[in-house]
Amino acid sequence: MIRRDLESLPYWPLPEGFSIRWYRPGDVEAWVRIHKEADFYNESTPGLYQEAFGNDETLLAKRQAFLCYDSGRQIGTAGAWFDDDYHGERFGRVHWVAIEPQYQGRGLSKPLASEICRRLVELGHERAYLTTATVRIPAINLYLQFGFEPDIRSDEDERAWSAIRGQLKR
Repeated sequence: MIRRDLESLPYWPLPEGFSIRWYRPGDVEAWVRIHKEADFYNESTPGLYQEAFGNDETLLAKRQAFLCYDSGRQIGTAGAWFDDDYHGERFGRVHWVAIEPQYQGRGLSKPLASEICRRLVELGHERAYLTTATVRIPAINLYLQFGFEPDIRSDEDERAWSAIRGQLKR
């Protein structure tokens, strides 16, 4: 999915008792735990984390958010990542979003996405993209609310979007 500009982003504040903080050394374990609980489609491991984000802790501290509950326990995560050559252009990237299942449905995804998109703007990005799967209908509906649109570049993409159009909120 793609958002061709990051102007006029919607904003949702966090509910009371929740906060967002940025990566600190040692957060890889929390990322793996959150994704193991929330993501049934990927095998979340430290190796997958390394492949997705690398190990530049200065970069991670600017670009990887953790959603925390009152106690400070990390219960969600998302990346304000980047791709300097997404179809030949520089794009920000909403990357690896997850919230533990017991906290889903509490209005936390929108504030987390708000923070990630805001951070992309702070880091100088003018547009953004993300990848997801057609089985993730709630996530796709969230991204549509943020102004992301299908990024259809092939017949396969068109077939995938056609198959789920009736399940999407507009």
